[in-house]
Amino acid sequence: MVELEKEVLPLPPRYRFRDLLLGDWQADDRVQVEFYVNENTFKERLKLFFIKNQRSSLRVRLFNFFLKVVSCLLYIVRVLLDDPHESLIIWVNRPLPLWALQVRTINLFYTHTQQIGNVWEQVLRVPFILEMISAVPFVITVILPSLRNLFIPVFLNCWLAKHALENMINDLHRAIQRTHSAMFNQVLILISTLLCLIFTCICGIQHLERAGNNLTLFDSLYFCVVTFSTVGFGDVTPKIWPSQLLVVIMICVALIVLPIQFEQLAFLWMERQKSGGNYSRYRAQTEKHVVLCVSCLKIDLLMDFLNEFFAHPRLQDYYVVILCPAEIDVQVRRVLHIPLWAQRVIYLQGSALKDQDLMRAKMDDAEACFILSNRFEVDRLAADHQTILRAWAVKDFAPNCPLYVQILKPENKFHVKFADHVVCEEEFKYAMLALNCVCPGTSTLITLLIHSSRGQEGGANSAEQWQRTYRRCSANEVHHIRLEESKFFGEYQGKSFTFASFHAHKKYGVCLIGVRRLDTANILLNPGPCHIMSASDTCFYINISKEENSAFVRGHREPNRGPGGDSRGVPQTIYHGLTRLPVHSIIASMGTVAIDLHDSSDSSPEGSGNTLSLPTVGDSAEERRHSIAPVLELVDGVSPTFDLLGDQSEDEDRYTPHSSTSLPQWVKGYPLNSPYIGSSPALCHLLQEKMPFCCLRLDKACHHMPYEDARSYGFKNKLIIVSAESAGNGLYNFIVPLRAYYRPRKELNPIVLLLESIPEADFLEAICWFPMVFYTVGSIDNLDSLLRCGVTFADTMVVVDKESSMIAEEDYMADAKTIVNVQTLFRLFPALSIITELTHPANMRFMQFRVKDHYSLALSKLEKKERERGSNLVFMFRLPFAAGKVFSVSMLDTLLYQSFVKDYMISITRLLLGLDSMPGSGFLCAMKITEEDLWIRTYGRLYQKLCSSTGDIPIGIYRTEAHKLPVSESQVSITVEDYEDTREPREPLLCRSGPHRNSTSSEPPSSSSSHASDHPLLRRKSMQWARRLSRKGGRGPSGAKGPGSAAERISQQRLSLFRRSERQELNALVRTRMKHLGLSPSGFNGMTDQGNRLSYILINPSPDTRLELHDVVWSPDIRPHHLSKL
Repeated sequence: MVELEKEVLPLPPRYRFRDLLLGDWQADDRVQVEFYVNENTFKERLKLFFIKNQRSSLRVRLFNFFLKVVSCLLYIVRVLLDDPHESLIIWVNRPLPLWALQVRTINLFYTHTQQIGNVWEQVLRVPFILEMISAVPFVITVILPSLRNLFIPVFLNCWLAKHALENMINDLHRAIQRTHSAMFNQVLILISTLLCLIFTCICGIQHLERAGNNLTLFDSLYFCVVTFSTVGFGDVTPKIWPSQLLVVIMICVALIVLPIQFEQLAFLWMERQKSGGNYSRYRAQTEKHVVLCVSCLKIDLLMDFLNEFFAHPRLQDYYVVILCPAEIDVQVRRVLHIPLWAQRVIYLQGSALKDQDLMRAKMDDAEACFILSNRFEVDRLAADHQTILRAWAVKDFAPNCPLYVQILKPENKFHVKFADHVVCEEEFKYAMLALNCVCPGTSTLITLLIHSSRGQEGGANSAEQWQRTYRRCSANEVHHIRLEESKFFGEYQGKSFTFASFHAHKKYGVCLIGVRRLDTANILLNPGPCHIMSASDTCFYINISKEENSAFVRGHREPNRGPGGDSRGVPQTIYHGLTRLPVHSIIASMGTVAIDLHDSSDSSPEGSGNTLSLPTVGDSAEERRHSIAPVLELVDGVSPTFDLLGDQSEDEDRYTPHSSTSLPQWVKGYPLNSPYIGSSPALCHLLQEKMPFCCLRLDKACHHMPYEDARSYGFKNKLIIVSAESAGNGLYNFIVPLRAYYRPRKELNPIVLLLESIPEADFLEAICWFPMVFYTVGSIDNLDSLLRCGVTFADTMVVVDKESSMIAEEDYMADAKTIVNVQTLFRLFPALSIITELTHPANMRFMQFRVKDHYSLALSKLEKKERERGSNLVFMFRLPFAAGKVFSVSMLDTLLYQSFVKDYMISITRLLLGLDSMPGSGFLCAMKITEEDLWIRTYGRLYQKLCSSTGDIPIGIYRTEAHKLPVSESQVSITVEDYEDTREPREPLLCRSGPHRNSTSSEPPSSSSSHASDHPLLRRKSMQWARRLSRKGGRGPSGAKGPGSAAERISQQRLSLFRRSERQELNALVRTRMKHLGLSPSGFNGMTDQGNRLSYILINPSPDTRLELHDVVWSPDIRPHHLSKL
């Protein structure tokens, strides 16, 4: 032991196993354990250095690869220096310097380090065998100099170089801790294998043909290329059997090895096509890109995003990287192959929860990340949870990347509050549907404002006046600019907001709707005349194009018209009528908008600049009696006209919504119970004491309320009914805008929620504080449920798309049940205003569907043309959409996309919908034009009237006009049947120009009568009339009773059923069910039909647009009022 200790000195305080045996451990219980002691041997240390250590192993393999390549080059040099007339195969001419260099390239030391594991396993490895064949003979030549000219197949080192290259790539991946594409590795292996095959064949044939044709290296290269390419000219061929055998062997090897390599390459290529590859770091640093994260990519979602995103000029050089965990869809793949998108859209299959996939998408270099929820998920809460995790993962990986998140449920919004922009689908949807009930067309207004359009949609050459006007006004969008940089508003610095808005609209045709101070991030919609415009204010205005794309042309005047012209010298614009804007010509927003300015010189009389010149349409005393006050530049004090904070409802404290006086009183305040976290506080009309839960049920009486139907309550206003699958938290946002404090109490409509299941107590606790809010349990497809909830006393019916029906085997069939139910409502209650939510906008064409309606068919052709032109709003000319009667939640997606360029759009939309309320900001309200208001005559004068009297800013018109639609078959049947129902025989509507319908003459009818009688429906009715007349003729005048009297009564009943029209049958069905349910049918009138009315919206129309009766004007008001009070 002493000798052992002398040989190996102890290293205190290291504790060895020897110390444990000697008992030295008793002094100290601590024992130090050495790890990796088996690596202390020389072989293990070599293995650690050459193999296990990535960096040192990489250097060694690189050196070995270099040696093998040099040995192959030295072999080529030896062949070139060889005697061409030498015919020996075993012996070659190898100069001494060349032999010395080849000996120095031997690397047996590296071969020894490769011997890991079983010896026989290493000996039988192909690289070891090749190493022995090319290296051992040189070692022998060192011992026996006489064998220096012995032929050694050094060219086989190319295979060893290939093997070293593969190992070197693997070590490179381990050393840099990055994984390169598998496609790169496979392509490298394929190329190296092909080169090794060709090089081996060239050198082998050249050496073996020394005894034959004595080929050169170039001749061998030519022969190999011709042979492997299957051309086979036959001018160069091997002559001796060893070279022929080598060719056969090489061809067999190529047929085995190369297909395997190509198969692996093809497999990797297909897998790469599925996964989408990578977005290179170089492109991420030199190009701008955004990332779109979705769980399931549909073709409609993709096209909406691409069309809206690339609609802005400054985003044309951006790239879109789609990160989706699902395999790319066939339709999506087809779209991405289109040249328009192939170079700008990159699809990556991966998850946002994996850092590797986020790295592939270069999320840390992205300009923005859009995270969208899957609204077609069966469990929408689960879809929101997935979106929340994606948002957290992206924020954790790339904290500086702006996030644009879409959430479905409002209760999940606070989880992604950190995102730069958040759009809650149900929050916006229900608020928009609610405003549609009191401000008609709100959904269409918001949809057109958040869609990028150039006003070039179809309808420009249409014969329909409404289509041309509607198309032009639909191009208006919201833009922004600093006041000091603006030509639109720069001259109004120091003036009031209403003064700037009116004169900017009069002079430039733009509608100033809001401002934002420099020191605050809050946007104020119509802050009123008390707001003084500052140079640092950011102005938000509605116009076809932004000011930066506009050119200004001054001094345009209308030449004298002669004797019939205007002799007063008033400047006239070169545009006239509704078909042209008076102050700006429409050009695409991609180009320039030329704006013709009125002469704004100061030589005009005082006050003339503050009033619009009256239209010269009449000189009667009645038209000259009214006048409009000028819009003041500054408001010195708040006059009674601008009583902004006062309550506008006279005697509202004494107002009672229904006949009963025992109900609790109303107050104004903030709701005490919010159904979810993150709802914005809104001042509303509330009850002093909450309503008991039993009283919220409309169709069941309780000891507090003895009423069982809507008629018993005696409501003074008509109902608003909402049909939903369940009482979700989003319905809270439907109630709040309809109970906002600025709505007069006497205009509030009772709200009835038609739910398929009883709501939970939390939801009832939230709505029990709101006045006149009830619920019933039933379904929209059940007539009894509709009658119980008071549909006959309703003004508006809102049909919300069911979440359970959003999933269908065929995507567009998700709306099938909703469409059929709405069509039934439309047929049963034609006077009811129905607002419908659909999943797919393409299904709007089925709303209020009439068979063989020629007008609808014409609109369908117009929609197809717009789709071929690539329009973003192919459905805009559909009558239900133009009237604001149908809405698709997918339209809100563009709001999130447009926020990338206009970061204020979400805030403005929330203010318009009443989701947010800012001190000093206005709210969206509607005013109806009555006969007493027609003296104003034009939209420009109305603009001045509102600005000068109440400080309101109109932004558009909702117009309803009578429209003669072509007669469809269903209308023909009703007309004919109504004529048949009369006692006196009348001439049918379509046959008045022909002979009498009771005529039995055999004379040929006239051409018009023949054309009418060819109609199959009229032919069937004619047969019924003939059968009716024949039965009347067989009846005796005395009417005697007999066996045939019963048959006659049956015949009379059958005839009465024949005479009933479809409308009458539906009315009878409704009245029968009402009587069966114990409801009084006295208030039901189902004969009202508004099918010949056409409604559409005009956003920011021209000042000379004529006002019409029943026009509804939208305006962000600073207080509620009635237009008749102006």
